[in-house]
Amino acid sequence: MKTFLSTLSLSEEQTLQLAYDFGKQLPSNSVVCFYGDLGAGKTTFIKGLATGAADYSPLEVNSPTFVFLNIYEGTRTIYHFDLYRLHKAEEFLSMGFDETLESGGICCIEWAERIHSLIPPLAYHINIQHHAENGRQITITQSGLAK
Repeated sequence: MKTFLSTLSLSEEQTLQLAYDFGKQLPSNSVVCFYGDLGAGKTTFIKGLATGAADYSPLEVNSPTFVFLNIYEGTRTIYHFDLYRLHKAEEFLSMGFDETLESGGICCIEWAERIHSLIPPLAYHINIQHHAENGRQITITQSGLAK
């Protein structure tokens, strides 16, 4: 696992800017897995990422908790999954969602641990943890780097 960044964000604005910058350099066909407690800032990060990667309005990005998937059509397509209510990876497969993992767009997966066995080898992993009252420790890594 290669660590790209580990930083402390002290505000929502800092998190959005960090995510915007990350999204700008993110290649198409990327899978970005998000980990963290409820309210950690996963959806906030995806708002910034969608703006940077696809020039999509952050005001239109919201968590698809009850429908599992929102699709944002910007300069690139962003697939935003929230798998909090998913019980096992087989459900993800039965809904045909696995096709989005190699669709040419960018897949952002909140609660990615629910489908751990399906995550592609070159996925990015973003862990967001509460730190003090308004702070968030954000760590970005990538697994399975090509040799």
